Amino acid sequence: MREIEITVPVSEGLRADEVKKLVAKKLGLSRNAVIKLVDPCRQSMDERFQPSVTCVITRRSLDARGEAVYRYKLAIYQAPEEYIPYQLADYQDVHNAEPVIVVGSGPAGMFAALKLLTLGRRPIVLERGKDVHARKKDIAELSKNGKLDPDSNYCFGEGGAGTFSDGKLYTRSSKRGDNREVLYQLVRFGADPSILIDSHPHIGTDKLPYIVENIRHCIEEHGGEYCFETRVTDIAEKGDEVLVTAVNGREIKEFRAPSVILATGHSARDIYELFRNKGWELQRKGFALGVRVEHPQQLINNARYHGRFKEGMPSAEYAFVEQIDGRGVFSFCMCPGGILVPSSTEEGTVVLNGMSNSARNSRWANAGVVVQLEPEDVPEKYEADGPLALLNWQRDIERSMFEAAKDSSEHPFSAPAQRMVDFCKGKLSRDLPSSSYRPGAVSLPLHNILPYEVSSRLQKAFPLVDRKIPGYFTNEALLLGIESRTSSPVRIPRDPQSLCSVSSSRIFPCGEGAGYSGGIVSSAIDGIRCACACVNASCDEDAKAW
Repeated sequence: MREIEITVPVSEGLRADEVKKLVAKKLGLSRNAVIKLVDPCRQSMDERFQPSVTCVITRRSLDARGEAVYRYKLAIYQAPEEYIPYQLADYQDVHNAEPVIVVGSGPAGMFAALKLLTLGRRPIVLERGKDVHARKKDIAELSKNGKLDPDSNYCFGEGGAGTFSDGKLYTRSSKRGDNREVLYQLVRFGADPSILIDSHPHIGTDKLPYIVENIRHCIEEHGGEYCFETRVTDIAEKGDEVLVTAVNGREIKEFRAPSVILATGHSARDIYELFRNKGWELQRKGFALGVRVEHPQQLINNARYHGRFKEGMPSAEYAFVEQIDGRGVFSFCMCPGGILVPSSTEEGTVVLNGMSNSARNSRWANAGVVVQLEPEDVPEKYEADGPLALLNWQRDIERSMFEAAKDSSEHPFSAPAQRMVDFCKGKLSRDLPSSSYRPGAVSLPLHNILPYEVSSRLQKAFPLVDRKIPGYFTNEALLLGIESRTSSPVRIPRDPQSLCSVSSSRIFPCGEGAGYSGGIVSSAIDGIRCACACVNASCDEDAKAW
């Protein structure tokens, strides 16, 4: 097998006959050569003939440095090589199988549960939040009226934080094969097949609830169980089982199984406190903190397409990394054609996130722009908090955003905001541009409210970004605080081989909440690995390598 690359103008799209001509030319084949094109996004061609060459589309990326083109990578198989399509494992009937408790129904928990079905184990999924439909109502109440349900919001509930925050499927993994199981599963449950080849695959907030619900139905039909509005309050080993105690309304419930996959997400602070109270090991972990930056999407389109943006082209994205005073400053979770949403999980705090629907057609673009903070950066007053030092610092910063804005707006989740140039000059903005953030933005000196470790680096970074993205540094851009849930500031350490907690051989900490992933795909992969580990099964080599 070898790889080649072809380019196709965005305006023309992919045409099978043209691709075959390009492949034949690159390989020096005769006009009579039979070429089979396999596009994972649609049915392959030429099934009636025995091909001399099979070319498989493996990746598509947008290149807008000149004329906007799609760059396609093709894997080339020439006879006698045989192309073997990727196949997902079958699900087993697990109604009477040995149970595994899965705490959390975010990406790590969902994909752990799906993997357990293929391994012949019965997943019992405990989710503190509500199912995806009931969750929508709570999110609407939060955005519109400021009514927060601490267990059902943008972070907690069926599907986890990813369900209502865009559905970007990016991963830093350099091996494309690492995420195949995750992407093919998502397509099986309703995602657009384009995610199988796109370099920046994306589902969209409008599509994710349907997919998440389909995954639940599959798990239940094969014998798994979901328990919503069931918040875990205790975990204890009892002989050869784990006893998990949870609260459901006023009722206390108990669940028993030989092992527990703990996939609670980066915002389940009570789980860290539970571990600390039991004397189980936790570690401080670096995390990133900053602001949400919102530009007019048209400005980003003009910058990225060099003024040649046309209707029908994808809304432009951006990404950057700068090194400022020994710390990384970088964009995070960029949402073209997106909106900003309130992501607090506790009263008296303000937290923001971004999301996009599948069409990415709002008039705003937003991204988190954050500063990497390490354990040694924590202020001295938090040192006595031990492994929860950065967590408590994070919480107090979120509270400071609320305190700053609470007297200037009726909505309890209004965000302190400042125009970008004003922020860098340390100047209060006299007015603010329009914003997608429904609870509202309040003009405040965000440069003073943020920790100095963050604001000083952001002030130096924004003018530098303008060199890479002309027009980025502008007072048309609005900064809103705070983007603080990029990842967990706590790690639950686990054995690198068995993947179980170093404090319990029957508990498998997993995903973002355990500090071992960052995003939908990496969390899902970690869930798959932990499912394999807890039943002592072998994952495929790609998932292991990740």
